[in-house]
Amino acid sequence: MTGRNPYVFIVGCPRSGTSMLERMVNAHPQIAIIHETHWIARFFRKRTGLTRQGMVTPKLVRRLSEYHRFRYLNVDRQDLLDLVANSEPMTYGAFVSRIFDMYGKHEGKPLVGDKTTGDYIRHMPVLHSLWPEARFVHLIRDGRDVCLSMLTWPKADRAAGRWDIWAADPVATTALWWAWHVRSGIEGGRSIEGPGCHEVRFESLVERPREEARALCAYLDVPFHDAMLTYHEGRTRREPGLSPNQAWLPPTPGLRDWRTQMQAGDVEMFEALAGDLLSALGYQRAFDAISPTVSADARQFQDWFEANVAPQPRE
Repeated sequence: MTGRNPYVFIVGCPRSGTSMLERMVNAHPQIAIIHETHWIARFFRKRTGLTRQGMVTPKLVRRLSEYHRFRYLNVDRQDLLDLVANSEPMTYGAFVSRIFDMYGKHEGKPLVGDKTTGDYIRHMPVLHSLWPEARFVHLIRDGRDVCLSMLTWPKADRAAGRWDIWAADPVATTALWWAWHVRSGIEGGRSIEGPGCHEVRFESLVERPREEARALCAYLDVPFHDAMLTYHEGRTRREPGLSPNQAWLPPTPGLRDWRTQMQAGDVEMFEALAGDLLSALGYQRAFDAISPTVSADARQFQDWFEANVAPQPRE
């Protein structure tokens, strides 16, 4: 086990259960997980507050302290200013590492990671280039259950709902969104040398949490601790209408089940667009063949994706 931070990045498609995994890992006495930074890869790609040589300037501190998620760091703005002013020219990677060290000190833990869905899973090679020793955990969930969650999520407009085709068919949009993220994570994980990328299936995590937690600890090179399985104790809420995240539920199988909760037409559309990936991941498909009408509709959505999303180069 090394002490270099960031130590681990937890990534996945939104609505895949990453918040539950984050809470499990954060409960470990040696690891603190920052919730959804979002800025790390973005600021680096845009060279926000960096010199042409990639060195940190006070502008980066100002932009970061103004960012709405800065509060999750439990770090004072003055501490960041002092960090830049009282040190030799610092690379972006070293700067972020020092911030994570500060967070770990505040939490009383030596290792610090981050859980961010969406953007980070598409830029794992960038993060790996900055911290070659960092570990990556990719959580994968059956896309049809992800779709059920996305359709009822009030913040869907920040995810799949951002795409223009959402209004026409949110199921087709989510199928493309899910496949885009999962494929990005698989491809990005394969490019990571050293510790590599550890894939976790959501279904296994909720059905066999102890076994999966032990395997995860082995990958993270930390001893397993029972606290990972009791993260919810003292926090679970029973008020009606709460989401599983808001209720702080323990790992619970069956909260989403596309087999009983998803209309057949929606399942067919999802599988028309993402069925090959479902099969490749070992998920059983409901439709052996897609009807010509659904295939034609799916082709239009696939064409939109290829014209508007797929060709965009990774930054």
